Amino acid sequence: MKSLNNQSILITGGTGSFGNAMTRYLCKNFKPKRLVIFSRDELKQHHMQQKFSIKKYPFMRYFIGDIRDEKRLARAFNEIDIVIHAAALKQVPTAEYNPFEVINTNILGAQNIIESSLNSKVKKVIALSTDKASSPVNLYGATKLCSDKLFIAANNFKGGKKISFSVVRYGNIFGSRGSMIHSFLSQQKKDNVLKITDLAMTRFLLSVEEGVDLVLWSIFNSLGGEIIVPKIPSIKIIDVAKIVAPKSKISVVGIRPGEKLHEELISIHESRNCFSYKDKFLILDPLNHKLSELYKKKGAKIVKDNFSYDSFSNKKYLSKQQFMKLYEKFNNLY
Repeated sequence: MKSLNNQSILITGGTGSFGNAMTRYLCKNFKPKRLVIFSRDELKQHHMQQKFSIKKYPFMRYFIGDIRDEKRLARAFNEIDIVIHAAALKQVPTAEYNPFEVINTNILGAQNIIESSLNSKVKKVIALSTDKASSPVNLYGATKLCSDKLFIAANNFKGGKKISFSVVRYGNIFGSRGSMIHSFLSQQKKDNVLKITDLAMTRFLLSVEEGVDLVLWSIFNSLGGEIIVPKIPSIKIIDVAKIVAPKSKISVVGIRPGEKLHEELISIHESRNCFSYKDKFLILDPLNHKLSELYKKKGAKIVKDNFSYDSFSNKKYLSKQQFMKLYEKFNNLY
C-alpha cells in the first residue's frame, strides 16, 4: 500500500487529540473514499464536524457508537479497508476506581475490534498503545498490555484472510487532552501552585504530528505481528513545569497510586524479541519466526541482552529549545 487515496479508513475514538490530528493530515494530503470517525461522544463529533464538514470534505462520515457494542461495530466496519484503533479509557485514577469498566472498553472492546475486522473486508488494523503497557503497575497499563497481546495474537488465527494487525506503542503526546501541559496550565490559573509528584520524575514525549507519522509509517510498512516503538526523547516533569509556568510555585505531593517514577516502552523481558530498525524498535511476535527473518533481511538488528528502554536511562532528552518549539506549536493550536 503506497497511498491512502480511495481507501476507506475508520478511526475509533476519532474525536480525541490524535483523531483530530490524523483527520487533519488525511484531509490535507489524501482523498480517501471514506473517512469514518467512530466515537460515542456526540458533542465532540459536533465540534469536529465544524472543522471537517461533509460539505467541504465529502468523504467524511461521523458514526456514533461504542467499541463495546459488537453489532454497531459490525455496521461501522462495512466496506472499511483500514482501522486505526485509538479508543480507550486511559485516565489512571479513573481506571483504579472503575476497573471493570476499563476492562470492558480496553480489553473486551479490543477483541470486538478484532472480531469485526475478521468478519469484514478490513485489510489492516493499527492499534494505539502506551508506555504504561510495559511492565504495568496500574490497571490502565495492564488492560493495554492485554489489548496489545490480543492484537498481535490475532495474526495467528486470521486463516487465509489478507489482513494484518500491528500495535503502535508510544509515550505522552504533547498537549493531548488530560496531559501534564493542560494540568499545569489549569493549576497555574487556579492558585499558581503546580503539584509535582516527584522532582526526579521523567516521561517520554512526542508531538501529535510525530504520533501521526508513526501510524502512517505503520499503515504503509507494517507486516503484522509487530509492536512498533519510536525512538523518542525524554524530559523531566519539573523542567516542563518551569517552562510552562515559570513564575508558579512548586509543591511536591508524592507519587500517586498506579504511577511510576520513570516510564518504560520496552521491558527486559520484551527485549528478547526486540529489534532495532532505523528510528524505531520492533517487538516481534515470538510465535511468528518468519517475521523476524523478514525484518532481518530489511536490516533490523536484534538488541543486546537485558536491553530495556525507559525514560530515565534514555540517551535522548529534549533540550529547552526543542521543548519551547513544541510549546509554541501547542499555543498556536489551542
